[in-house]
Parts: sequence; structure tokens; C-alpha cells
Amino acid sequence: MQAMDKVTEEVEKVKKEWDDTCRKTQEHINEIAQYGKSGRSRDEDNSNSLPRLNAIAQDGLALLSSLIFKLDLLAPQLPTDPEVQSARDSLESWKTLIQTLRLNLRNANMQAKANMRKAAQEERAQLLGGGEESTARRRNLQTKAGMTSAAESITESLRRTRQLMAQEVERSTSTLMTLDESTGVLKKAESEYKGHRSLLMRTRNLLSTMQRQDVLDRIIMAVGFLLFSFAVLYVVSKRIGLLTLQRKVTEAIKAGMAGKGELRPQDIIDKININRVGNMEAPIDQRIHDEL
Repeated sequence: MQAMDKVTEEVEKVKKEWDDTCRKTQEHINEIAQYGKSGRSRDEDNSNSLPRLNAIAQDGLALLSSLIFKLDLLAPQLPTDPEVQSARDSLESWKTLIQTLRLNLRNANMQAKANMRKAAQEERAQLLGGGEESTARRRNLQTKAGMTSAAESITESLRRTRQLMAQEVERSTSTLMTLDESTGVLKKAESEYKGHRSLLMRTRNLLSTMQRQDVLDRIIMAVGFLLFSFAVLYVVSKRIGLLTLQRKVTEAIKAGMAGKGELRPQDIIDKININRVGNMEAPIDQRIHDEL
């Protein structure tokens, strides 16, 4: 409810400001309509020139348009429906009134131009007349024309300076925005670089570990292969010795069969028993060698 009270208070402020601005704008429009009449003094016309009066009136109309927009935003936020409807009625009347003021301003400028033409004709008639008064008026007009020309030149120079300053401010604002965007991009790139850097360091450590493991695996495989080769050589050497022994026994048997004729089974059994007893009496290393 407090927020709604603030809205109502803001609407009242807008209405009050509308009334004041509308009254002042109408006064300036009336001054424009009276501009250039022969009954008005020259000093008064110079203090409030026609361009200045038009500029003030245009500023007033712009302010009135902004007040209409502001009331249009505040109207739906009013607490009660009657207040909302009243604000909308005010909006409609304001829109009609601002159109009327624009029309009055256009008519006032037309009236001011007519007044200036009429005043110029009267002044021309006075200047063409004779006497000291006409001469003094011509000199006065020449002095005022020179001052007006100088003032217009200074005003134009100030206007160009203001336009250049506005362009420079806009350019500086654009440059600052570009710098802000560049700073954001650089910060993002820095964060991404830090992330990639940590990833590269972990990858490098992992590669170093894999290289060390590869060297260790190669050493283990080489040692294993050497041990396997030694075992194969040992077994082969033992097998070769056993084959040699068998070949000698076979040759001895053949030689015995050739010398004694036929060898009886009992002789073979006795010979085997003798060899077995000899092996039992032999050292352990010798028996192992013979068995292999």
C-alpha cells in the first residue's frame, strides 16, 4: 500500500509539472506571436530573439511529451480503478492539448514573420525619409547589424565546438566500451591458458611416469629373457649329456652282443643292478647328473 501511495504522489507531481510547463509554453507562444510588432521596442526584441523563443517553446513541448509518456507508465500502477481511469482521461486531454500547442506555435511563427515584414516596411519608409532622425536610425541599424552578425558568428562557432565535443565524447565512450570488451576477452583467455597449462603439466608428468615404467618393463623383460635362456641352455646341456650316455650304453650292448654272442636277460638285469649300486655309491651331484 505504501508503494501505491508513492505512485499516487508521483502522478500528482507529474500533473502539477504539466500545468506549469503548459502555462509557460503558452506564454512563450504568445511572445512569438507578438514578436516584431511595431509597438514593441528593439531592445525587448533583441533580448528575446525569435530563434531563442522558438527553442524555449520546443523545449517546453518536448517536456510535455515526456510527461505524457511518464503518466502513461504510472497510470496502470495506481491503486484503484477510478484513479486509473482518471489518469487515462488526463492522458487523452493532454494529447489533444499538446497538438493544439503545436498548432498555436506554428501560427505564432507565421504571425511573427508577418509582423517582421510589416515592421521592415515601416522602417524602410522611415529610412527613406529625410532629416537627422533617419540618418541616426541608419547608423544605429548598421551598428546593430554588425553586432548581430558578430554574435551569430560566435554562436555558430560555439555550436560547431559543442558538436565536435559531443562527437569526441561519443568516440571516447565507444573506445572505453571496446577496451572493456577487450579486457573481458583477455581475462577469459588468461583463465583458459591457466587451465590448459595445468593440463599440460599433468600430461607431462604422466608421460614421464610412462617413460620410466617403459624402461623398467624393458629391463624386466631383458632379465627374464636372459634367465629363460640360461635355463634352456642348462636343460639342453643336460639332455645332450644323457643322450651321450644312452648312445654309449647302446654301443656297449652292441659290442657285448657282438663279442659274446647272444646276451642273456639275466646278464642285462645284473648289469642294471650293478649300475644302480654304483649310482647309489656315487656323490649326489653325480647321481643327479646321471639321472638327467
